[in-house]
Amino acid sequence: MAEPGHSYQPCARGRGRKERHTFRLLRLLLWAGTAFQVTQGTGPELHACKESEYHYEYTACDSTGSRWRVAVPHTPGLCTSLPDPVKGTECSFSCNAGEFLDMKDQACKPCAEGRYSLGTGIRFDEWDELPHGFASLSANMEIDDGISESTENCTSSKWVPQGDYIASNTDECTATLMYAVNLKQSGTVNFEYYYPDSSIIFEFFVQNDQCQPSADDSRWMKTTEKGWEFHSVELNRGNNVLFWRTTAFSVWSKVPKPVLVRNIAITGVAYTSECFPCKPGTYAAKQGSSSCKLCPANTYSNKGETSCHQCDPDKYSEKGSSSCKARPACTDKDYFYTHTACDANGETQLMYKWAKPKICGEDLEGAVKLPASGMKTRCPPCNPGFFKTNNSTCEPCPYGSYSNGSDCTHCPAGTEPAVGFEYKWWNTLPTNMETTVLSGINFEYKGMTGWEVAGDYIYTAVGASDNDFMILTLVVPGFRPPESVMADTENKEVARITFVFETICSVNCELYFMVGMNSRTNTPVETWKGSKGKQSYTYTVEENATMSFTWAFQRTTFHEAGRKYTNDVAKIYSINITNVMDGVASYCRPCALEASDMGSSCTSCPAGYYIDRNSGTCHSCPPNTILKAHQPYGVQACVPCGPGTKSNKVPAVWPGLSHGLLRPPFCFASMCSDGTCDGCNFHFLWESVAACPLCSVADYHAIVSSCVAGIQKTTYVWREPKLCSGGISLPEQRVTICKTIDFWLKVGISAGTCTAILLTVLTCYFWKKNQKLEYKYSKLVMNATLKDCDLPAADSCAIMEGEDVEDDLIFTSKKSLFGKIKSFTSKVRGLASALKLA
Repeated sequence: MAEPGHSYQPCARGRGRKERHTFRLLRLLLWAGTAFQVTQGTGPELHACKESEYHYEYTACDSTGSRWRVAVPHTPGLCTSLPDPVKGTECSFSCNAGEFLDMKDQACKPCAEGRYSLGTGIRFDEWDELPHGFASLSANMEIDDGISESTENCTSSKWVPQGDYIASNTDECTATLMYAVNLKQSGTVNFEYYYPDSSIIFEFFVQNDQCQPSADDSRWMKTTEKGWEFHSVELNRGNNVLFWRTTAFSVWSKVPKPVLVRNIAITGVAYTSECFPCKPGTYAAKQGSSSCKLCPANTYSNKGETSCHQCDPDKYSEKGSSSCKARPACTDKDYFYTHTACDANGETQLMYKWAKPKICGEDLEGAVKLPASGMKTRCPPCNPGFFKTNNSTCEPCPYGSYSNGSDCTHCPAGTEPAVGFEYKWWNTLPTNMETTVLSGINFEYKGMTGWEVAGDYIYTAVGASDNDFMILTLVVPGFRPPESVMADTENKEVARITFVFETICSVNCELYFMVGMNSRTNTPVETWKGSKGKQSYTYTVEENATMSFTWAFQRTTFHEAGRKYTNDVAKIYSINITNVMDGVASYCRPCALEASDMGSSCTSCPAGYYIDRNSGTCHSCPPNTILKAHQPYGVQACVPCGPGTKSNKVPAVWPGLSHGLLRPPFCFASMCSDGTCDGCNFHFLWESVAACPLCSVADYHAIVSSCVAGIQKTTYVWREPKLCSGGISLPEQRVTICKTIDFWLKVGISAGTCTAILLTVLTCYFWKKNQKLEYKYSKLVMNATLKDCDLPAADSCAIMEGEDVEDDLIFTSKKSLFGKIKSFTSKVRGLASALKLA
């Protein structure tokens, strides 16, 4: 069997042997070994090997793709008379999933109960430590190779095994998980991944043995929407190197959530000669299983089990457990309350329920009992825009009508319904909302209810553990801006969502508000940590698309056994979203009317006009006022211009960039210099190219090119950003004659050479002159010494006749350098001896 995690050759290197030669060689080796043992006679007589004392292996494949099956003793030298080698299966032979290759018969057989196999594959589903063959590397992509300090900071940024999965890094280093495998045939690699945070870049790719990546568009992984997702990539025969790589980018100093990977399976590796036992917490009930199933809750299993065992009544276990735990006594943290739907009498019941899964015991000492349920109260009214039917259910009012939660009323003439959704009564969960629970341990959705209705608010229920995410999602198909409001190019608001909430926490709880568009990943918009008093939050929608709004509440990020913080809750009292497509209305607003064949219908007023509530007609705003956005009703919607400003009475047609689009009236300064009348408020009146200053010499700069072939070009370009218009034009390109670097290099070398020669000549000349002066100075010193010793004084200080000739013999003779030194030394010694005698 090919060993995963290493590099293999697809077959043995050809040695030019035929099959019969290989067979004869094997027989010869076996005969020689037996003969050697007999002739030595150093030990007791060996017995014939039993089947339990040896196993079969295949030789390496030869150049023809063939191999031999040989018997190999478990302990060499313990027995003899091994079975003869026989021709093996072809190197490309493999078994199906759920089967193994019986080496004795060389045939595929199904796995026994409690065991599984992938046929030609391997699987990695236990991550207590990094499996053999995997490597985790880290690097810093933002530094140079010469900087080692930052590289060391990334040494701990690696993929970390976490039991059932392996988790990526969360810092700004790049972490790579690698696995090398050699495939005997084409295969696949598939795995499950959890990728919730777009602050991390996650990629998966495959390279061959020449480090060439495979052409696959799925290199960049997509973020997951609903827990774990499955990913599969085809692999080619030969060497393949698999890469899982992540790089995080911190946003607002918030640590992103890691990428999780589990259940990596690779097919096409080689045959398998055995089936693998199911790991604890799983089982395989029938033969020929290619995988093991998880044990359900309140059951457990050991390694290689065919079924799961039921826990004792006083114990419990989670799904996929290998053991059971003792049940704790029930407390008030193990149940929650909710309300039933309204009955025919318009009443609802208060109900208490045990939190799922129930892990506590009611019969244990100190355990609390579930409070009595069934207390009836009057149902709250329907939410605005809905009406109550005969069976006390709430249904939406048809378009063109409105309601305050009771009966629907048609909008009067000259008005239009203000469609949207306003939820402030929580007897049942609205049809466009859903709730669930996301595990904070393995990040799987549990199919539980995360939020419960409570009449005048909705709150987070009890999860399986305190670090679970309680999810609430509102989906809106699109938006419908009011017809009476003209599209404002200055204001991009399409709709807005406003909700009133509160958090009550004793530890580090967090409430996330996320927004998704067109089924794309939810992006966190706002986060609240700890307890927050009752408050309102508004988010502005700027694109008309299918939107999802999600609230996620986590009591604590730490996982501990049991439930300790179930009293930590998040409450939402009301949710109001405007301009919803297919929404309902709680009121009608006036609109401008226009005549048509069907009667009168709502239309949009021109820019700078408001709607008269009584007549439903459009009226221009008074002079020196402008229309307040999104409130075009009544003259009070016209806001006066600021001090020293006035409004233009005619809608402006903006030149250039506006392409002639009508823009709302605007105010501008009048009778004031410098654009201000009070020195505090400055008004920029008109955005136009004509308002830019004239271009001058200061608005461009020159770019001088290098000297090429004795020619240098000077080009003039505008400074960016260009803030001028008209004026002078750019000068033409200027070409001048220049000297290249080669020319100046030659001049420099020539000048340097001449200078060096001159310095050498001067040095030799002054050295020789210095030697003569030194000798003459020595003579003067000697004469001064004789004078001090009362010797006859010299007639003169000049050098006697003939001495120059002698000196010249020393320094100008044709002797070698060592000869000159010897002559000079001899003369100095003679002078010293003369002085000593004197």
